[in-house]
Parts: sequence; C-alpha cells; structure tokens
Amino acid sequence: MIEVRWHGRGGQGAVTSVELLAQAAIGVGKYAQGFPSFGPERRGAPVAAFSRIDEKRIKVRSGIYKPDVVVVLDSSLIGLVNVTDGLKPDGILIVNTTKAPADVKKELNFSGTVATVDATAIARKELGVPIANTTMIGALIKMIKVMELDSLKETVEHRFGRIAQKNLAAMKRAYEEIKISN
Repeated sequence: MIEVRWHGRGGQGAVTSVELLAQAAIGVGKYAQGFPSFGPERRGAPVAAFSRIDEKRIKVRSGIYKPDVVVVLDSSLIGLVNVTDGLKPDGILIVNTTKAPADVKKELNFSGTVATVDATAIARKELGVPIANTTMIGALIKMIKVMELDSLKETVEHRFGRIAQKNLAAMKRAYEEIKISN
C-alpha cells in the first residue's frame, strides 16, 4: 500500500487532487481512498489531505501518520508546517518549487528522495491560473508509478469538462519536468 499526505492551502485543490487520484486508481482496478483533514480551514490556511492506493482491499480507516510520500502544493508551507513529520526515512518528498531537489533536501535535512517541479509556472502556462493541484498529480504519478498518466484522462475529463485537456497537459509537463535527487 502507498500512503500519501498532501500539504496545501485552503483553495489550492488538495482535496480535489486526492479525489481525482482515488477515482483514477479505482478506474484501473486498484483500491483507493482519498480524504481531507478538516479543522478550522479557510481559504489560504494550511490544509492536509490523504491518499491510499493498493492492489488489495484497504481495510484501514484511520488517518495517515507515517506516509510513504508527501506532496507539497505550496513551498511557503515549509517552515510553517513540518512537512516531513512522520515521513518514512526512505520516503519521497515532492515539492512545488523552483529550488533544486538537493537544496530542499539539505534545507529539510531529509534522507529520502526529494523531487521538485515548478508546478505553479506550469499551471500558469497551461491553465492560465497558478493553481498547481492537478499539475502535482503528474509529478506524483511519475514518482510512485502505480498507474499510467493516461489513466487519469477519463477522471479529469469528467471532473473538468471543457478545461480537462489543459489540466492533462499540465500533468504531463510536470511528469516530464520533475527533477529528482536521491
């Protein structure tokens, strides 16, 4: 089972991301969960959301405390939120930033794999808005390899209708442009 924790800000689409990922995983025959962590969230406040994907039925219904992967939609959360809290030492940290993976790895003193992608710039170019949630799904798919990027096509088309192709293009660019440091 792969467990993912998403960090973002209210309104950045972390909850949408976990829903899309779960629906796409189920669409390719896997088992999946996607759920938010709600508190006194408001637009711009730090939020967390969670994903689980497995080949077999997922029986656990608790929160995710030791994720395999952490996705950070907004790098300004680093320092404000402990994004590596509970992340397995050999886990994967994926950050939306212009920084090199080695710089983020050093900054956070993290021993696992760090991947970075300028998802905000990609979203601006492909979508016309700096909302990087679907873009970061492309980066995540590249790193966890639980399904093909094309597996998201139907789910994204259903969710976004006429702007689906722009979201798919942003995902593809993130998938191709992600930088990885082990």
